[in-house]
Amino acid sequence: MLERLWYGPSWLSVPLLPFSLLYGTAFLVRRWAYRRGLRKTHHFPVPVIVVGNITAGGTGKTPLVIWLAEHLKKLGYRPGIVSRGYGGKASRWPQQVRPDSDPVVVGDEAVLLAGRARCPMCVAPDRVAAVKALLEHTDCNIVISDDGLQHLAMGRDLEILVVDGSRGLGNGRLLPAGPLRESDSRLEQVDLVVSNGPWLEWVPRMSVTAARVRPLAGGDRVHDLSEAAGQKVHAVAGIGNPQRFFDLLAGHGLEVVPHPFSDHHVFHPRDLEFEPDLPVVMTEKDAVKCRRFAGRNHWFVEIDVTPDENFVHRLNRKLRSLKNGQKAA
Repeated sequence: MLERLWYGPSWLSVPLLPFSLLYGTAFLVRRWAYRRGLRKTHHFPVPVIVVGNITAGGTGKTPLVIWLAEHLKKLGYRPGIVSRGYGGKASRWPQQVRPDSDPVVVGDEAVLLAGRARCPMCVAPDRVAAVKALLEHTDCNIVISDDGLQHLAMGRDLEILVVDGSRGLGNGRLLPAGPLRESDSRLEQVDLVVSNGPWLEWVPRMSVTAARVRPLAGGDRVHDLSEAAGQKVHAVAGIGNPQRFFDLLAGHGLEVVPHPFSDHHVFHPRDLEFEPDLPVVMTEKDAVKCRRFAGRNHWFVEIDVTPDENFVHRLNRKLRSLKNGQKAA
C-alpha cells in the first residue's frame, strides 16, 4: 500500500502530509541538536565512509559496499564494515560477524557482507559501538558503514548516497507521505551520489558487471546467469525492491514466476514450495537464510557491480584528500 502511495499518483499521499511535516520537523530539530553540540557526535582515529540512502526500502547499497571494500583493498587500505545488523536477534551487542555466523543472530545482510567482502565486520544497532568494537578487535585502518546516513551520532569523513535508478525519489515527499527519510537537498550535501541503474543524467551510475548462479546447497556448479536464458523459474526475493531482482532475471532471458516477500523476511521451508516444480532462484541475501534447508533445485544469484569511471575518479580524489588531511590512520 505504501509503495503505491510513494511511487504512484502524488495526490494519493496528500492526507499524510501533516504527518510528514511532523516527521521533517523532528528530524531537523535532531540534526540541529547534533550541530550545536547538544547531542554528541563520536569521531574515530580512522576514516569512516558511510554508504547510505535517503529513501525507505532497498536501493542496492550492499553490492556497492562489496565493491568498495575490494577497491579499498586494492588501494592498500585494510577496510572493515559495520552495520546495524537489521533483523538480528542477538542478546548482546556489538557482534563480530563471520561468513558462518547465524543470520538469525546478526542479520542476513551482515552474513552476506562478511562472506563476500572478506574483511572484518561488526554489527550493532548503535553504530558508534560497532565501530569501536571493530577497531578494538581488528587492525582496520578505514571503516565502511553499510547504511547509517541518518545515524548522526556516528562521525564520518565521506558520505556516499545510493539512489535506486528505477524508482528515484518517488513522489519527493518525506515519510510517511513519501519514501524520503530526509529532504532531497541531501543530494547536494553528501560527497558522492551514485544511482543503481540509469537515473538523472548528471548522477554517476553503477551497473551489474557479472551475475552468477550457484546451487544453494553448495558445490562447484557455477554458471553465468545468461546460460539459463529460456528457463522458466520461480524467482524469490525478500529485499527492499523485489522487482529489481525479477527484472535482472528477465533481462538475462529467464521466464520469471515472481514470488516477492517483505524485506528481511524470515524464510521457512514451506515458503519455497511452489507449483509447478521448477528451479527456485533467489537473491544472495535470501540464500543466507535458506541455506539450512536447501533443496537440490534451489539456486541463488551472486552479482558484482561496478560504478562508472567518473564515480571512481571522484572517489579516489576524495580518498587522497583524507590522507593529505592526516585523517587516515
